[in-house]
Amino acid sequence: MKNFLIVCAIALIGLTATAQNKNARAVMDVDGVCGMCKVRIEKGAIKTKGVKSAVWDIESKQLSVIYDERKTDLATISQSVANVGHDTKEVKATDEAYNSVHPCCLYRDEKVQEDHKN
Repeated sequence: MKNFLIVCAIALIGLTATAQNKNARAVMDVDGVCGMCKVRIEKGAIKTKGVKSAVWDIESKQLSVIYDERKTDLATISQSVANVGHDTKEVKATDEAYNSVHPCCLYRDEKVQEDHKN
């Protein structure tokens, strides 16, 4: 009986260790308006330990990431993006971070949004 419990414990540990994905994929909404935003958002995400790829689409406002679930999670990636001044659905950038972006990247301003539509 003791050996059976030891084998079950080892099997459970093995299953838990393999449950996290080394190449998890996710898409999150991130506010921005231009190519400078794209560079900033992607750099903010890729600097997060465990993020392998980050590509933000200007038109859809979506950031596609590939990351190692053993090293990071979506909340941490969202926070990293917010830290460089861009809002996500999960985390809003602080006023200080938002105001640090280039004036043409102030995506919360309706005039800036209109300027980028032309």
